[in-house]
Amino acid sequence: MKKVIILIPVFNDWDSLKKLIDEINDQVKETKDIFFNCLVVNDASTIKQPELRKPGYIKSLKILNMKQNKGHARCNAFGIRYVNKFEKFDHLILMDGDGEDRPVELQLFIKELKRNNEKSIVAKRIKRSEGPVFRFLYSCHKILTFLFTGKTINFGNYSCLTKKDVEILSSKASLWSSFSGSVKKNIKSFDEIKSTRGLRYFGPSKMSLFKLIIHSFSIIAVFKYQVFLRSFLILVFLSTINLHIGKLQFLSQILLLSFNIIIFLVSLREKKDELLKSQDNLKNIVEIKH
Repeated sequence: MKKVIILIPVFNDWDSLKKLIDEINDQVKETKDIFFNCLVVNDASTIKQPELRKPGYIKSLKILNMKQNKGHARCNAFGIRYVNKFEKFDHLILMDGDGEDRPVELQLFIKELKRNNEKSIVAKRIKRSEGPVFRFLYSCHKILTFLFTGKTINFGNYSCLTKKDVEILSSKASLWSSFSGSVKKNIKSFDEIKSTRGLRYFGPSKMSLFKLIIHSFSIIAVFKYQVFLRSFLILVFLSTINLHIGKLQFLSQILLLSFNIIIFLVSLREKKDELLKSQDNLKNIVEIKH
């Protein structure tokens, strides 16, 4: 029997977590040849954890309580390292706890696992549920990422990783800042499923404009050397057409310089020493048995 761990970070959103766990249980109950365990990383929630129950088709439900809040990306990074070091598993599924990663798409992961279990699988976003402003900014992010890195990154955290790829990612400094960027940079080959971004179970989205910008720059910063090289080539190109663009060349140079400074500063979030010591932030582990 194969063992799949579903890693779910949570901060205060306990009602969503309870609903998510029930829906995961509904999606996996017909799968007879895979054990599913849920591992919840409680990112130092300020709202008291309610009583949780373990549904019958989930073999194990553990809550990893953290001492200090580190944020969503670092919860995932810690969880990946923890699973790699302390858990027995064949695949690891990363999943947001608010409903935006739709449990129904677990069936697509399971189908791909049965077809080819040698590759990791990412959920390629083909449709989003956010408003037009967010979708426009997200499109700008994808264009900017491709322009300066040459990479198309159309997936987020929702993914199914092989044990081998978990081991590869667990020691990469960039994981502390960006999961999707780390996957694109370090995993040579992976499969895709088509995914629709779901709606939150409860409350408004926690992704503010500022967080979206940091998220975008964090992905691009994983490829900072490509960014610096491409920016240099763009500057060379602009200098060759100086007579045609005039003062726009100076403005372009200022914008490019500013962009590269921002990317460099954001890249400082990639702290390998904090990743390697992330277990020190673990307060305790609670297993929900019933």
